[in-house]
Amino acid sequence: MSRLTEMEAFATVVEEGGFTDAARKMGVSKSAVSKHISALESRLGTRLLNRTTRRVNPTEIGLAYYDRASRILNDAGAADALVAQLHGSPSGLLQVNCDRDFGAHVLSPMLGAFLAQYPDIRVNLDLGDAQSEMIGDGFDMAIRRGPLSNSTLRARKLCTYRLLLVASRNYLDRAGRPQTPADLVHHRLLGMSQRAGQNTWRLLDSDGTQRQVPVQGDVAVNDSPALLLAAINGMGVALLPDFLCAAALAEQRIERVLPDLPDQTQEMFALYPAGRYIQPKVRVFIDFLAAELSPDCT
Repeated sequence: MSRLTEMEAFATVVEEGGFTDAARKMGVSKSAVSKHISALESRLGTRLLNRTTRRVNPTEIGLAYYDRASRILNDAGAADALVAQLHGSPSGLLQVNCDRDFGAHVLSPMLGAFLAQYPDIRVNLDLGDAQSEMIGDGFDMAIRRGPLSNSTLRARKLCTYRLLLVASRNYLDRAGRPQTPADLVHHRLLGMSQRAGQNTWRLLDSDGTQRQVPVQGDVAVNDSPALLLAAINGMGVALLPDFLCAAALAEQRIERVLPDLPDQTQEMFALYPAGRYIQPKVRVFIDFLAAELSPDCT
């Protein structure tokens, strides 16, 4: 039994948190993964994994072994990738999980140029706001807003966009124009439903201090374009990404609210697995996005 295969099985179990997900990732049976782990522990003469009914975690010795084994696997994968790169262009199905708004309005329009540059790659783009387990869910990479909490993934910053307060002129003529963030409590605020943390806006005052504004309007939806339409139709004030509302602002269908406040920004990151080599199809896609996106995500 190959030592490298045993290492790969062990490292994948650690990264996936269990034998079933590791087997799915490796494309083998669960019993095959179990045999590799048993052979490895027998050869080393020590237990590397603590097994529970819900999750598998490395022992202290197992964690140290994983650190060294992942480097060896990374080097082996990089060697394979180098050969593939020398013999041909990146290819295969690229599975990407992406923030819904960014994916629909920024990323999707860029795919044609990417596929023209890399015709042997196919892209499956999954849009959603739920934080995916990424590897366990079968994705090669993800594109997400920061801040990031998953330390098992590598992150590369792509760009930074602004969040803008907007409303229609008709609404502001009726309700008045807020002069400070404190004035927003007297307005209809359009919020996102079914998204954690969206019932409070965190805005910066003119002096840079953060003010929390509770969102207690008459309308809450779980779709940002629908929220934009609600603002256009005079239903209240919305907080939206600049890439989503730029056209409506240019057409004067909405206008900025409190435009002199310091910008509230959001960073976008490309996430991919740590501890292993970067697959060529993932590497070229991230490089493409970093080159094509301007610092403000346009």
